[in-house]
Amino acid sequence: METLPAGPPGLESLTPRQIVAELDTYIIGQSAAKRSVAIALRNRLRRQNVPGEMRDEIVPNNIVMIGPTGVGKTEIARRLARLARAPFLKVEASKFTEVGYVGRDVEAMIRDLTEIGINMVRQEMSAAVKQKAEAMVDERILDLLLPRPRRPDGEEEGSYERTRSKLRAQLDEGQLEDRQVELEVASRNFPTIEIFSNLGLEEMDINLPEGMEGIFPRKKKRRRMPVSEARGYLLQEETQKLIDMDKAVEAALERVQNAGIVFIDEIDKVAGEKAGSGPDVSREGVQRDLLPIVEGTAVATKYGLVRTEHILFIAAGAFHTSRPSDLIPELQGRFPIRVELSSLTEKDFVRILTEPKNALIKQYQALLATEGVAITFEKTALNRIAEIATEVNGATENIGARRLHTILTTLLEEILYDVPDRKAEAISITPELVEERLGAVLRDRDLSRFIL
Repeated sequence: METLPAGPPGLESLTPRQIVAELDTYIIGQSAAKRSVAIALRNRLRRQNVPGEMRDEIVPNNIVMIGPTGVGKTEIARRLARLARAPFLKVEASKFTEVGYVGRDVEAMIRDLTEIGINMVRQEMSAAVKQKAEAMVDERILDLLLPRPRRPDGEEEGSYERTRSKLRAQLDEGQLEDRQVELEVASRNFPTIEIFSNLGLEEMDINLPEGMEGIFPRKKKRRRMPVSEARGYLLQEETQKLIDMDKAVEAALERVQNAGIVFIDEIDKVAGEKAGSGPDVSREGVQRDLLPIVEGTAVATKYGLVRTEHILFIAAGAFHTSRPSDLIPELQGRFPIRVELSSLTEKDFVRILTEPKNALIKQYQALLATEGVAITFEKTALNRIAEIATEVNGATENIGARRLHTILTTLLEEILYDVPDRKAEAISITPELVEERLGAVLRDRDLSRFIL
C-alpha cells in the first residue's frame, strides 16, 4: 500500500481508530462525534494520495455537531486540530452579521485562519534553525564583548583569538550572562493612523508597521543590557535571517487551504426564519454570507488569495429553540455529516474528573504540588461531587461539564486560600467534607454560587 503523503507533519501514520484513541485521552464519551471527525481527517490524507484532477473534485465532508453546551463539541474540534497540527480557528456565528449591519465580515475567519497558519509555519521553521541561530548569537555576543581590531598585525590577531577563546569558554559555562553589552534595537513607535471603512478597522488587512517603513524608517536606538537579555533580541534577529519568509508564506497558504479547520460555534443562533426587524433580521443574511465560504471561494488576505474549497468546516449548536433543518437548504447541503452528542450523566462526570490527561482533579493536584501538598479525593467524594453537578444542572441551566469547574472552585476555595499558611503535607477530600462545603447550599436551594 502506498504511503499517504504528509500534510501537516506527524499525522500521516494515524488511522481513524488511532485518532479516536487519542481523542479518548482528553474527551469522555461522544464516540459517534469522534468517529466522524476521525474519518473526515483521514479522508483529507487520502485525498492527498488521489492522482490528477480527481483530487480537486473531492471536497471535505463538513460536520455539524448537535448537542447541549459543555458536552465536548468544541474540545473535540480543538483536540483534532492539535492532533493534526493544522491551523485551527474557532468563531461564533452570532458575531457575524450580513453586510450592512454592525458586526464582522464572514471572510474575516479565513484571514484569521491564515494568520494562524503563518504563525504556525514560522514557529516550525524557527525551531528547525534554532540550533544554528543560537550558534550565530554566541558569535554576535562575543563580538559585542570583544570587538575585533580593525587592522591587527600578526601578534595582535593571535592575542585576540586567545582572549576570544577564553571568553567563549566562559560564555558556554554561563559565566557572562550578567555582563553588560550595548546593543542596537529597533524602536516600535509608529505614527498612529486610523483607517475607517464599512468593514471596520479590524478587517483592514494592512500591516501598518511593514507598510509604513518605507515612509517612516524604523528608528533604532542603542541600549545597555545584560547578555542574558541581549540573547533574546539577537536570537530573533538571527532566526529571521535564516528563515525564507516567501517559502514560509507559501507553505502556510498550502496548509491553510488543504488542512485548515474552522469551527463555527452557535450556528443555531443564526438558524430560523428571517424576522422583520430587530437583531434577528440578519440571521438569514449571515447564512447566505457563510455559504460561499463553505462552498469554496477565494478570500483576499495580505498574503494572497486563499481558496476555501478544502478547508474543513465543523459547525456546532445546541439547537434548543431551532433545528438544523431551519438553516437555509443550501447551507444544510454543505454540512452532510450530522452527529448528535448526548448529555452527560453522573457517571460521565466522575470519569471527566479523573480519567482525561487534563482532568480537573489532576490539575488541582499539580497546582497544590507546587506548595508541597498532596491532595487526594476519595472515590465516594468524587461520586458526591458528580451527583451535585447533576443536580445543579437539572435545577438551573444545563452547562454540562463546565459545572464541575464552579463546584470544585467552591469546594476547594478555603483549602487553596489556607494552604500556604497551614504547611500541610497531605489533604484528603472526603464525602463528609464535600457535604459540609456544598450540601448546605443545595439544601437551601441557593445555587447562585454554582452558576457561572
